[in-house]
Amino acid sequence: MSNIYLRQATMDDLPKIIDIIDGAKKTLRDRGVEQWQQGYPDKEILKQDIEEDISFALVLNGEVVGAAALQQGYDKNYQDMTSGSWDKNSDVTYSIIHRIAIEADHQGEHLSAALIQQLLTMSYYLGYQDVRIDTHPDNLVMQHIIESNGFEEKGTITMDEDDGIRLAYQILLK
Repeated sequence: MSNIYLRQATMDDLPKIIDIIDGAKKTLRDRGVEQWQQGYPDKEILKQDIEEDISFALVLNGEVVGAAALQQGYDKNYQDMTSGSWDKNSDVTYSIIHRIAIEADHQGEHLSAALIQQLLTMSYYLGYQDVRIDTHPDNLVMQHIIESNGFEEKGTITMDEDDGIRLAYQILLK
């Protein structure tokens, strides 16, 4: 039986997280998706996530196999939608799942869903019932993962990092 859990990432995890993100960049490139192909997210952003205590590692049988950032409060990229609107019952503050990736050798094992579910639990634990996430319009795999975990597409936002349009999703936890 597999042992899987989420924990806060440490600086010791940084090299592994960089490897996971680099593998995800390659996978996206191989699928013809432009997301993450301009350098973002880089080592400095991933290091900053750890320093700000928003970086989480998914551990499977003692090995880090996934990573994500769970930003709390608000994100200026999410304030003004280019199209659509957030749920009328949205909170003023919310958590946002960013930079989610699973190690290339473990893709297809439904670990992205496990990571999202763990992050939803962590969001609720931290007092956030409004959780948001975004992805590139061409990233069909991530769109499927997001929607199959209960998120609803709400419209589009523009990311400051690359002026890229992203599909924006939201789930309200009860």
